[in-house]
Amino acid sequence: MASISAATTHKVAKKKVPPKKGGILKSGTSSKIKGKAGASKRGSAPKLLPSELAHPTTIERFTALSVEQQKDRTLNDFLPHCLGERANFHEGIATPHTASTTQSRGKAAADLAALVKLLGPTVALKQFGVLAEIEKTLLPQGLGAVFGNGPGRGVHPGGGMRKIASTASLASMDSDNAVRSAGMGSGMDPSTMSLATSSVGTDSKRGKTTPANAREGALLFLRALCELKMKGVEPYVVPLLAAALDECASSSSGVREAAEDASTAIVALANPLAVPMLILPVLFEALHSPEWRVKATALERLVQVAALAPRQTSKLLPKIIPTVTSQIWDTKPQVTKAAKEALLAVCETNDNPDVMPAIPKVVHAVAKPADTYKAVEELMATTFVATVDASTLSILCPVLSRGLKEKNAVRKRACCVVIENMSRLVDSPNAVAPFGPLLVPELKKVVENVQFEDIRDVALSALQALTRALGHADIEAAMAEIMKAEAERAAAEQQRIEEALEEEKEREEAQQKKEEEERKQFREAMEAQRLLDKLALEEEEKQKEKAMLKKEQQKKSTKSAAGKCQGCGLKKCKKTCLFYSGK
Repeated sequence: MASISAATTHKVAKKKVPPKKGGILKSGTSSKIKGKAGASKRGSAPKLLPSELAHPTTIERFTALSVEQQKDRTLNDFLPHCLGERANFHEGIATPHTASTTQSRGKAAADLAALVKLLGPTVALKQFGVLAEIEKTLLPQGLGAVFGNGPGRGVHPGGGMRKIASTASLASMDSDNAVRSAGMGSGMDPSTMSLATSSVGTDSKRGKTTPANAREGALLFLRALCELKMKGVEPYVVPLLAAALDECASSSSGVREAAEDASTAIVALANPLAVPMLILPVLFEALHSPEWRVKATALERLVQVAALAPRQTSKLLPKIIPTVTSQIWDTKPQVTKAAKEALLAVCETNDNPDVMPAIPKVVHAVAKPADTYKAVEELMATTFVATVDASTLSILCPVLSRGLKEKNAVRKRACCVVIENMSRLVDSPNAVAPFGPLLVPELKKVVENVQFEDIRDVALSALQALTRALGHADIEAAMAEIMKAEAERAAAEQQRIEEALEEEKEREEAQQKKEEEERKQFREAMEAQRLLDKLALEEEEKQKEKAMLKKEQQKKSTKSAAGKCQGCGLKKCKKTCLFYSGK
């Protein structure tokens, strides 16, 4: 029989409880499961539907009003509701009302968009001044101040958005007159409207001066306009893409979601011909914003542009690829992931059938330099038959240039073979000219420094083929042309830096002058205050001296201040009084 003591141990089998499916993660718990990010992209937002103007009878009542009444109703009823404000006593003072919500602002935005469709974009947006109020809500400092890219920063040195504004603001032209016309006839003073002066719910970190509800309502209105699918709305909405991207960095989640949906709708509405001049410059400038959410959203919009306008995107690959590649090394993983997806999407717009199968590996090599040779091997197995244009070169040249810099001589030879095959099918010298400085110096280093003669011969053959593609008779002429171009580029860059420094110096001098003027005014104010304090002190001393003299006189006099005797208390002393004078 087994004995049981204090040292006896028993093992009990534990029942394994299967994990619950569809559970909600607790706060503070990591959302990454099995190496996959838990956060997924937001789906497409549902279409905004009007509430008040959803019935034909309501529309008939509105159209029966006069033009001035329609304008007054639009600016004092529909627009304030859209921007999260209560209408100016339209419902009566005693009528109870609920607080503005995202749903109510969305319905009001759809009502306002229905008015635009009913009256026409020119009448509702420009003549009634609705566009001016939306611009004032989203861009209180103007389009040139978006993204915080100051002078000397961004893609376009000297303030890129200011230059883009000159192209993008065709629809917003004469906005000041629109603001003034919005105030006339409606009793609203544009300079004193509560939408721009209220400080409730503002995003103070980014210097926003309008409430978050107003900005969200304005973004919902832009999205509702895009959902109309009216080409007449496009010139008014597309220039505000920069404002929608900038609001993606808001601290309010509602504003961020509205900004993402608005930017998606704007890009979907834009004509493909607007991509080179209006869409891409704004996206490039957004990639230089200090806010990572703005960068990630801009890269997502770039993927959308590649799907909607592949031909225009393919032609602009020499400008797009360097800009997007620089974002792959961003410190934020969200930006890095979005940059990889955007780079793959824009590269797949290239229509060269020879390079298409190798594009995924080439893009992977750009993001992961250690796999450069795998991409070069894929390119070595490619037979170049179709004409090689600038967009194809912009995809291949960065990887080939990196491959020429590797230490392994065999890998250098593989890059030389690809360059030679590619150079023989270049359509024009202008197509390969931007990439000459990237490849010619590296090829020359291989020709001069590699110790294996067969590899040097292959590199020399590739260099000669590339030189002919560049339109030069020999290698020395090509090098001279490249050095000249590099010298001009360096001189232009030096001039830009000097202009930026001069501008910064002028700004500092103006700031110092302003501070000196303020210090001077402060010193003058302090000196005036000191003199006033001195005069007040002297006056106080005089008053004290007068009071003391009066007290001394009262002490020496037998009469008090009221004229009574200090001994007997009478105005006329008795004979028994010590101070009786016999009069």
